[in-house]
Amino acid sequence: MPHTEVELILVNGKSVDFGYSVCDGDRISVYPKFETLDIRELLRVRAEPLRDLRFIADAHLGGLARLLRMLGFDTVYSNAFTDEQIRVISQVERRVVLTRDRELLKCRTITHGCFVHALKPQEQLREVVERLQLSTSAKPFTLCLHCNLPLTRIDKDAVADRLPQRVSVHYQRYCWCEGCDRVYWEGSHWLRMRQLLQGLCPTLPE
Repeated sequence: MPHTEVELILVNGKSVDFGYSVCDGDRISVYPKFETLDIRELLRVRAEPLRDLRFIADAHLGGLARLLRMLGFDTVYSNAFTDEQIRVISQVERRVVLTRDRELLKCRTITHGCFVHALKPQEQLREVVERLQLSTSAKPFTLCLHCNLPLTRIDKDAVADRLPQRVSVHYQRYCWCEGCDRVYWEGSHWLRMRQLLQGLCPTLPE
């Protein structure tokens, strides 16, 4: 198990760090990240727990990155990132590394990370949401799927000249991304995304 997936180590009921030397007869329990329990007083493996979850995905997980953004999780991704760039960004911006490369998670400078077992993006999303208990902290459809920036509600009149006629007739609510200037509306694509997220997020916007 990579150290990046360990949040708490108990030896004979006592919290220890990674430097503990195992003795004969020790009873050892290893726990992953806790979402619902505050374990700061017990934490020994790092300075503090990571509660504000932000991610960086490696080159093989572009589909997963897009789906996490759909759920409202800040997720940095570029298929041009090198392992060194991922390590630096993870450390500087306190991001959880998502990867299918076990060797990357063995780097000591990476404190939080997940090895993703599933191969397909939708299965990867379910795996990460369940393992990190993300469902209650999700904020669906609040980030741009393309550039990862927050979306802003915008009046229909402000983007009317950019809308296809059928869209302008049928939809009234719109969001805008300042970074890439894309306009989003709650059309058929939004409905498909909403259906995809059902079961992963307890509260989806109507």
